[in-house]
Amino acid sequence: MTTRLSRRQFNFLAMGAAAAGLLPLPARAAGGLVAATFPGNWEDGYRRILTPLLSEQGFDLTISPALAQDQLAKVMASPDAPAFDTLLMSPGQGAVAIENDLIQKIDPSRLSNWDKLDPAFQGEYGPTVTVEVNGIAYNPDLVPRPAGYADLFNNPEYAGKVSWTGFGSNTAVMAYTQIAKIFGSGPDDMEAVFQLFRDHPEQLNNVVDSTNSQMTLFQQGEIAVFMCSTGNVAKLKSLGLNAEFVHPETGSPAAPVNIHLTRGSQNVDAAYAYMDAAISAAAQTELMAPPTATFPTNRDVALTQEIEQYVTREDLPNLVYPDWSLINQNRDAWIRAFDAVVAG
Repeated sequence: MTTRLSRRQFNFLAMGAAAAGLLPLPARAAGGLVAATFPGNWEDGYRRILTPLLSEQGFDLTISPALAQDQLAKVMASPDAPAFDTLLMSPGQGAVAIENDLIQKIDPSRLSNWDKLDPAFQGEYGPTVTVEVNGIAYNPDLVPRPAGYADLFNNPEYAGKVSWTGFGSNTAVMAYTQIAKIFGSGPDDMEAVFQLFRDHPEQLNNVVDSTNSQMTLFQQGEIAVFMCSTGNVAKLKSLGLNAEFVHPETGSPAAPVNIHLTRGSQNVDAAYAYMDAAISAAAQTELMAPPTATFPTNRDVALTQEIEQYVTREDLPNLVYPDWSLINQNRDAWIRAFDAVVAG
């Protein structure tokens, strides 16, 4: 069942990450690896594809789904006995993990597939397993194709049909920084974004807690538009839904996704085996297929036509890569301000 937040409940969204540290830790098999992975497609794909690859090497892999903010909260709550051996994060949360000494630099010589990655994907704190490209999903049966973010506010055909999440979501915050550039003075002018929502209260009708909830609302026909990654649209299409992806006219926000080795990992050998499997041609070829449809960073993997309809290797330099240092400096304040707008 979809979790649709009331205005009062939304005020507690920012508390979720801190509360995550109080949740039970995932079960850890003796000598096994606990790998944090995003919920949804990531969880399903990594469990299905990487578990047998690790098993062949004699390692037990436990995939533990958690949003990046919740991964941080859990590890920060118990840094001496981390809940996860590896983390999966975009640059925003990765920077916080580095600042708080929660992750450690890796030894690339322990990864047999390291040289298959372009230098841009060879992170000193772990390999980039994909680049997540974000934009707008819409149902062409219900609304016209939007040119970009401005249409969602300026065109009355979208009134009440768009869903948003809070600033704890990387997908959301990347969209909001783009909207701030369109309607304000720059990516940090969030007051312009908050004023947009005040001027368009119908946009607050479908504020929910996560992209997964938006996916459910989209399937149920309760919304027609939401901010998403290409993988979200690929998943919807695999379910037989009429969903299309739009690259906003102002550019598509993108974020590399890295696997990090947690400081204090209880099974470093398994962690390296897991990283290496995740960037292998075998795994990335399978993960490129629907419904995961992730962009492969291993250059030995030829892009499928489905992936190329979203993004090509030549497109990568032209994507919009947000300033995560700016985002991290302001994120807590933005979360509180958006909570206040939603609460009215």
